Amino acid sequence: MTIKILPYQDESVGKLASAELHFADGPLAGLRLLGFEIWLRRDGSRSVTFPSYTEMENGRRYGVSLLRCTDTIDGQDRLHDQILDAYDAHMAQMKQRKG
Repeated sequence: MTIKILPYQDESVGKLASAELHFADGPLAGLRLLGFEIWLRRDGSRSVTFPSYTEMENGRRYGVSLLRCTDTIDGQDRLHDQILDAYDAHMAQMKQRKG
């Protein structure tokens, strides 16, 4: 699996980039998983949102995550960190290209 970073052009809204997971082998080879977003928080830290959809039940709206943990609860934390690392590497590469 590789993580592809797609920087957002207008950072004024707090969205830094989108991220995609690209699968190279196994049953998901040739597929990509979309819907990850990297955000800048007001306190300067960054967060990653995962793919989800909105449901309505009894007039209330709630989000349903499409990516959930199976055996261990730290799977999302590891992926969160990998996405931020990929973002940092991508931005460093872009800065190096500019010069």
